[in-house]
Amino acid sequence: MSNQEQAGVLVSQLVDSVREFAGLPECRNAARDLYGNLVRRVKLLGPLFDELKDSEQQVVDDDDLDGLKCLKFALDLGLDLLKAVNYGSKTFQALQIDRTIKKFHQVTTQIEEALCKIRYDRFDVPEEIREQVQLVHSQFKRAKTQTESPNTQLQTDLTMVKMGKDPDPEMVKRLAEKLHLTTIDDLRKESLAIHEMVVLTGGGEFDSSFDTVSFVLKKINDFVMLGNFEIEDSDREKRSARHRSPVIPDDFRCPISLELMKDPVIVSTGQTYERSCIQKWLDAGHKTCPKTQLTLQHTSLTPNYVLKSLIALWCDSNGIELPKSQENSKARRISSECDQTSITALLEKLTNGNLNEKRAAAGELRLLAKRNADNRICIADNGAIPILVELLSSGDSRTQEHAVTALLNLSINEANKGIIVSVGAIPEIVDVLKNGSVEARENAAAALFSLSVVDEYKVAIGAAGAIPPLIDLLQHGTPRGKKDAATAIFNLCIYQGNKVRAVRAGIVGPLMRLVKDASGGMMDEALAILAIIAGHHEGKVAIGQADPVPVLVEVVRTGSPRNRENGVAILWCLCAGDVECLMIMKAVGGEDVLTELCEHGTDRAKRKAGSLLELIQRAEFGEPVAN
Repeated sequence: MSNQEQAGVLVSQLVDSVREFAGLPECRNAARDLYGNLVRRVKLLGPLFDELKDSEQQVVDDDDLDGLKCLKFALDLGLDLLKAVNYGSKTFQALQIDRTIKKFHQVTTQIEEALCKIRYDRFDVPEEIREQVQLVHSQFKRAKTQTESPNTQLQTDLTMVKMGKDPDPEMVKRLAEKLHLTTIDDLRKESLAIHEMVVLTGGGEFDSSFDTVSFVLKKINDFVMLGNFEIEDSDREKRSARHRSPVIPDDFRCPISLELMKDPVIVSTGQTYERSCIQKWLDAGHKTCPKTQLTLQHTSLTPNYVLKSLIALWCDSNGIELPKSQENSKARRISSECDQTSITALLEKLTNGNLNEKRAAAGELRLLAKRNADNRICIADNGAIPILVELLSSGDSRTQEHAVTALLNLSINEANKGIIVSVGAIPEIVDVLKNGSVEARENAAAALFSLSVVDEYKVAIGAAGAIPPLIDLLQHGTPRGKKDAATAIFNLCIYQGNKVRAVRAGIVGPLMRLVKDASGGMMDEALAILAIIAGHHEGKVAIGQADPVPVLVEVVRTGSPRNRENGVAILWCLCAGDVECLMIMKAVGGEDVLTELCEHGTDRAKRKAGSLLELIQRAEFGEPVAN
């Protein structure tokens, strides 16, 4: 292919790339300015490529061709970056803004360097287009040499929260406005984004920020629920009344009963109702949506899990006990948005195909289940879960990987969790965790974490023998595998019986090694698990045998706010009732560290540090030091 022909193909691709940039949705998170600047500049290159595409007489040499290739590559990177920063949790994106700025700078640099290789001044294009490209090139050149700064106030507020400061109402309001989390709908989407990040990554890079993200979201949720964006500051009397007797937000009331919803479901028109109320309406023979009067395309009911979580959070914040309800297992829909024909064909191959067809079909279902919530419901409703569970025992490692990952993705849907467990998947997933490939073991660990969100499944997973292979993965897995294992172990150990299993399986030694090796990047996870098992007698004894006090005192002295909090919590469990432990802590300089923590730690860390200082003083005077 000649230079001219190659250039023609590249120019057509560049035209498509610019159109894709122009079609991107508006960004409403901390990277908004970076996002908008890149989109605006790339769009200004569009007329040049349109002109080149329409002209067949342009002379293109090797340098121009190389420049066009580099520019196409840079724009592809830019598109990937823009899609990534506009997806997921807004709070997490704000916490990661420094990393995002670096990525935007890298893309900007690559685009500018590619434009330098394209001698557009020689192209036969209108003068105004040439001047426009020169202007854009200058903008990229300036951006390449400048470091764009994030929103200073937003970053200051988030830094204060990460350091343990309890935000006042003004700070919460600023965070809500800057993060564009000012409505119930915003909070629903943010809650869903956080949930999907945790499940799909098994924690991963998100894990270290999870506490901060959750804390910020809860504060903003409480703030919005109290109507702070709708009520004037002068209306203090109404606010006071709201605190005395919480007013149920309209979005939390069933449009039929006007009562607080405990099992919200969505009908085909997009309206949400209490399940029992809308079911009675449908059972009476009605074919319309009560609120909109529109004809229902179908009568399937879709659980609104995000709203249910927000209602539970609101009830907890206001001291209201929400009655539990039984989900109607029949009220599951086959989404009109999923590809029913494709899924049916894939299930046929999964059931009756040869090895290659089964492998390919499992891989396709894995991707479909990751893509969106509708597919997860549709795939499960078509009976895929039992078949995928059978494939967990496949002798073909790639088929096994696809099957366990598909189950992980399907388990994001709460109703699917019950199906996965009911068909006996837990022992099979544990077997993959023990004997599968590296990728299969990692995704098996993530799947067990996802299932363990349900308390009763924590018991079943522990009883199936999951903890020893999780500990092995924690020690010998890839960085991602270690994160997946740690996340699963932490969640399982919320159940007392699993704490004992973990201790008896020898978890303390590996955890202490991870705490001592800060370069391994697993200190946060190790301390969090130690903090949860230290509250059990056997855990306390096992940790005490590992000479932990000097190590933990150093963590409290130099660690992050979260690690200092966990470190002092472990020390408190170890030292309460143990004079020898208290004296060891005093000997290694623990008093000074605790005194400093009382001044600058999180609220929980301050309480634990104060209690420990009091215990040390009691021990010195020969008084009882029991907790």
